[in-house]
Amino acid sequence: MPKVRSIWRCGQCSHVEAKWAGRCPECGEYGTFIEEVAAIAGASSRASAASVRPVRLSEVATAGDRRIASGVDEFDRVLGGGLVRGSLVLLGGEPGIGKSTLLLQVADSLARAGARVLYACGEESPAQVKMRADRLGCSGDIGLLPVTDVGLVEAAALEDKADVLIVDSIQTMFDPESPGSPGSVGQVRASTARLTRVAKEHGVTTLVVGHVTKEGAIAGPRVLEHMVDTVLYFEGDRDHAFRIVRAVKNRFGSISEIGVFEMVEGGLRVVANPSAALLEHRPAGVAGSAVMAAMEGSRPVLVEIQALVSPSYLQMPRRLATGIDPQRLLQVLAVLERRAGLAFGQHDVYVSVAGGVRITEPAADLPLALALASARRDVALPSALASFGEIGLAGEVRPVAHSDVRMSEAARLGLTMVATASAGATVPKGIDLHVVTSVAEAVGSMVPRGVEA
Repeated sequence: MPKVRSIWRCGQCSHVEAKWAGRCPECGEYGTFIEEVAAIAGASSRASAASVRPVRLSEVATAGDRRIASGVDEFDRVLGGGLVRGSLVLLGGEPGIGKSTLLLQVADSLARAGARVLYACGEESPAQVKMRADRLGCSGDIGLLPVTDVGLVEAAALEDKADVLIVDSIQTMFDPESPGSPGSVGQVRASTARLTRVAKEHGVTTLVVGHVTKEGAIAGPRVLEHMVDTVLYFEGDRDHAFRIVRAVKNRFGSISEIGVFEMVEGGLRVVANPSAALLEHRPAGVAGSAVMAAMEGSRPVLVEIQALVSPSYLQMPRRLATGIDPQRLLQVLAVLERRAGLAFGQHDVYVSVAGGVRITEPAADLPLALALASARRDVALPSALASFGEIGLAGEVRPVAHSDVRMSEAARLGLTMVATASAGATVPKGIDLHVVTSVAEAVGSMVPRGVEA
């Protein structure tokens, strides 16, 4: 019999200590250590290890890129072309964002295509899942499994010869062979490890739902993200119609692709033309509105960056950003003050990316600066203008990648002016390119002086 001892594992980064500590030395978080029971391998494991023969790389047979099309185009796009057989996919997101809705639509599409789909609904009863399926118009023959014992889920998946297994959610599952209650660090790790074994040894493609904490991380140990093949995050505001599925880890494809959906009464609808949808309600002739030509993976997307600058009556004026990194906003404000002569010290500044989209690439600097300058001077930017470019601390505008693709997307949507630092890219027909080398030049040419409150 193997010996048993206790270890303490950090729930944030999975660092292990022999005894409890108040602060994790690896990630620096406080109060995250949770006790687990670990088995010490004995002589029997060493003896069995001696009988294992390594497999040479030349002996490994490959079957190519075996993918299963889910039938939901934007979901397949994020995955890199579809579900890989025997892979484990983790889908995280805030409560109510649409994770269960999306996976039920994927399950229905797969089932109607002839795949055997097993849906382990640990959070809902079969009647509740049926009500959602009726609302979504699902007609596929999906097998429902209302259990939380991961051992029963494994047995049912093998007995049913399931092609695809969906677990909703991993926090409700528990492994009777491991200590702890469902949702604890040890149980989440043990349940995920068991599902990984089912996926790899039996070729069952597994989709797992993971809850997201208030800090924005998937609940449970951070090691959960390292145990799976693909990690997808569901982004968006529940008060907005648009939802974005973003890949942050993908062993079988790119991690920079996104899928765009719109939440409608009948479920999640694929948005085939995100640029047109995001700019559909853009106000005309309003100061503080700038169009950015962004790149999400291999896809160009036009988004609207809005800024509002108003006199402040506080000792410390507000700086609020939605969809833009707040630190990036502060940096652009500092450059505008120092290099372009615009003063924001006595003003509140509010910035938002319309539609609930989040932009992280440096190419957002130039449209953000133009939107702030437009709001500060209360002068609207040209309605046909799109811009992109990185701004340095010296006030220079630097070129970014994929300029020709960004300009082509702007031309496709009917925009005729582009401001950027890239002069070497191929300019599409109908685009009037304005090459700017500094933020002062960009503001001076695009935002004439108005009434600066």
